[in-house]
Amino acid sequence: MNKRIKKALCTALAVTCTAGLLSSCGSEKEENSTSSSKKVTLTFGSHQSGLPTTGTVQELAKDFEKETGIKVDFQISPDAQWKDLVRVKLNSGEAPDILCIDTPVHMASSVRVDEYCVDLSDQEWVDRMEENARNAVSVDDKTYGITFPGAKMYFYLYNKDIFAGLGLEAPKTYEEFKNVCKTIKEAGIIPIYEATTNGWHQVLPLFETSGLWTQNDKDVFDKLNANEVKLEDMQSILTILKQMDECAEAGYFGDDYLSNAWENAGEAMATGKCAMTIAELGFRGQIEADYPDFKATEKLGAFVMPWGDNTGIGVKPAANAYFINKDSKHVDEAKQFFEFLARPENLEKRLEGQTNLNNLCWPEIKGRYTDEDQAYIDSLEKTTVAQSAVDYIDFQWMDIGKDMEAMFTGAMTPEDVLNALVERRNEQAELQKDPGWSN
Repeated sequence: MNKRIKKALCTALAVTCTAGLLSSCGSEKEENSTSSSKKVTLTFGSHQSGLPTTGTVQELAKDFEKETGIKVDFQISPDAQWKDLVRVKLNSGEAPDILCIDTPVHMASSVRVDEYCVDLSDQEWVDRMEENARNAVSVDDKTYGITFPGAKMYFYLYNKDIFAGLGLEAPKTYEEFKNVCKTIKEAGIIPIYEATTNGWHQVLPLFETSGLWTQNDKDVFDKLNANEVKLEDMQSILTILKQMDECAEAGYFGDDYLSNAWENAGEAMATGKCAMTIAELGFRGQIEADYPDFKATEKLGAFVMPWGDNTGIGVKPAANAYFINKDSKHVDEAKQFFEFLARPENLEKRLEGQTNLNNLCWPEIKGRYTDEDQAYIDSLEKTTVAQSAVDYIDFQWMDIGKDMEAMFTGAMTPEDVLNALVERRNEQAELQKDPGWSN
């Protein structure tokens, strides 16, 4: 039977059952949930990168609606607007039932989820999350959110064939990196795919390399948060800004990087137009799904960002997480949705459907890192990324991205970008009446 016809018949049958014309149809659970919840619609607010591009969460929401009658209405905002928009909505009492917010939420400059969101500590699934991920969505030992991706780590992915054809090896220092870029450019290939229009990608090198901050002082994050050490003392920020500006000027990002969108990065890598880009290892799976003839898992290698002669990998313990607005009229239904998402079979569906993920922060679900990838990750020194460890950085991420665009066009110097970053941080700390900034 034609699948569409079959689906239509099944839908019609389900409607008939619900109407009671076929009293024998459906379980008691289905009847109860449908009659009590069928008119409920949960609003789910998120930014573009807060949800998988594959639509996996939306598909799970459809399954949830079939089971419970509860619909989920996704309201997606541009990445650059969401951080400010979510604060405005919460302050005005107009926030959606469910909110997607970047983690960790315990940072002083983050959204106050302990003030605005529902305490979920008593939910069965909480203790099943990996500890670091759970901590990232908790405040004062109370858990307010649910998150799914495993720890985030950004590398340079590089085309092995291009490197081999030019006799190149993965660089370990900035000078080696420049030489690699020069050779690739001279071969008529864009060395690095950079995309500034999304606002976030160009900022990664500054803060994912925070191992450079801790190499001389393991307690530097705490000292920065207490304002005992100044952010401008983190010399690697200025060094990396100057190096990125140098590479842009040399043409290593290509001619169109100021108009590039991250959504086109996969195509650029799969077609060999570009030789390198910054991404998570799981990005290879997304490329392979979109361009199956290009075996990205085999053809793309990885190395740590060598900006500032960095040799370690920055780790963000958790990514975007979902929270329930405490003023929602449908808290119980939202909790039902979270419980549904946390079921083992639905965690499996998420990992399977989210091609850019290699693992989840749920230990019961086996990840899909290759043995080679895992061995490489295990060999690296790891440091928490600065935006997750230091207050008043993450909230201004998009502003920093705009400043870097201005630097690339000559409207700002690297020193100007650093000064703007420091000024915004100090202003925010003073607005928050942070004791470290009080005289």
